[in-house]
Amino acid sequence: MSVMPKPQLKSELTLFDVTNLVVGAIIGADVYVASAFGASLLGPLSLVVWVVAGIIAIVIALCFAQCAALLPKVGGPYAYVHVAWGTFAGFVVGWSLWLAEWMSLAVFPVAFTQYLMFFLPSLDWISQIIVKVLFVVFLIASNIVGVKAAGRTNDVLTLVKLAPLIFFAAVGLLYIASNTATAATNFLPFSPFGFSNFGAALVLIFWAYAGFEISTIPAEEIKDPGRTIPKAIVLGISIVTIFYLTTNIVLFGVRSWISLASDTAPLAVAANMALRSIPVLALVGGTIVGGGALISVTGSDESGMIGTSRLGYALAADGLFPRIFAKIHPKFRTPYLGIVIQAVTALVAAIAGNLGMLIATSVFFMSIAYLATSASIFSLRKKGIKAQFHLRGGLLIPCLGIIFSFYLITQCTLTQIVLGLVMLFAGVPIYIKYTPKKEIAELKGALLSRESILRRTYSQEERFLAHLLGHIKSSYRRIRSRKKVGNNYE
Repeated sequence: MSVMPKPQLKSELTLFDVTNLVVGAIIGADVYVASAFGASLLGPLSLVVWVVAGIIAIVIALCFAQCAALLPKVGGPYAYVHVAWGTFAGFVVGWSLWLAEWMSLAVFPVAFTQYLMFFLPSLDWISQIIVKVLFVVFLIASNIVGVKAAGRTNDVLTLVKLAPLIFFAAVGLLYIASNTATAATNFLPFSPFGFSNFGAALVLIFWAYAGFEISTIPAEEIKDPGRTIPKAIVLGISIVTIFYLTTNIVLFGVRSWISLASDTAPLAVAANMALRSIPVLALVGGTIVGGGALISVTGSDESGMIGTSRLGYALAADGLFPRIFAKIHPKFRTPYLGIVIQAVTALVAAIAGNLGMLIATSVFFMSIAYLATSASIFSLRKKGIKAQFHLRGGLLIPCLGIIFSFYLITQCTLTQIVLGLVMLFAGVPIYIKYTPKKEIAELKGALLSRESILRRTYSQEERFLAHLLGHIKSSYRRIRSRKKVGNNYE
């Protein structure tokens, strides 16, 4: 179903490699979208939420690692829950994941339009709808044709996505250093609303950490997986947390939390403000960060379309979804009908919903999958399935995973929960109609084969901060090699 080249298999992924994959799986355009969410709910106290969200992400990711140890050949909540409790449970989790990713697809047209309005502030409601339609149509075409599959490995494109974030951090820190009194005032009062909105802010901010559940690395590819995987999860998500925290500290240092609460393109506005003493530079700074946001949001939605179409493809391969989701284009070898269906319906949601509602509902569905994955560990162990490698944490980790996932669910608003439950139960008729009598074995094999999983996993190395870390490692190795050659010569 893909024109992507066959991956070069690695015999032993090191701690650095797996950490890099974790970072690459999480960091995307989310930081552009979610950065200012906490300002209107908690003020500067939302900085603490970024740390708490990172801790929750670590625990749930460790639950996924335990599942991978028990079922190393298959990946994802759908597979784990299917083995633990049967076909219907697997379908419910697969359906909730598909809805979560589908909701995320609806987020990016809204985010793209908001950052575009930094440049074109006079766009009316009709013009905004036209922009969203053109945005989605472009991504449908690029996904079906598959042109960007090879382009995703392009160093230049990755630099274009990462450079604005580095530029923003550098400019913001310089501004804070030269305006310490103003920056300090922006953090006061630190907790203007108390902790009453802590849960609501956590739901929105946690969305930026999602991604670690998309692919599971085969354990045989990892050197000493029992030690390497948990260390990589903790290190990788800690790096992401530091990255997110730095971005938001800069954001609050440059803009007051009151102003941030109403910003629709927070990073671009903050970059513009940090350089406002020199109007030309202010315009250039806002353009760099705003343009980077537009490119990154487009790339993230393109990647999201691929991931969502693959999940629909997997469910269709098991006979749980209409076979139309597994229908492959004869020329481009992509699931074109599934791509069109998910994109058009997501466009409707993007037009009808607001950013907060879409993100919170997406997290609601993700949390259901996380809850089921954490709980499936107990069932898998009761079935006598032995772990292929030992992970520390025992039963404490899945217990915490269940608690944290349930907490995220309960912190959604009543409207979001009701909407989520209605959409979740809407999948039951689909299940009844498409209850598998026979799985489509050749499709399932193509999706869950070792090489297919590795291809999806290694593609994460090309994303944002992970790509930069990869280059740092390569440079370090080259320097060491030159030193060894020099010492041998002497």
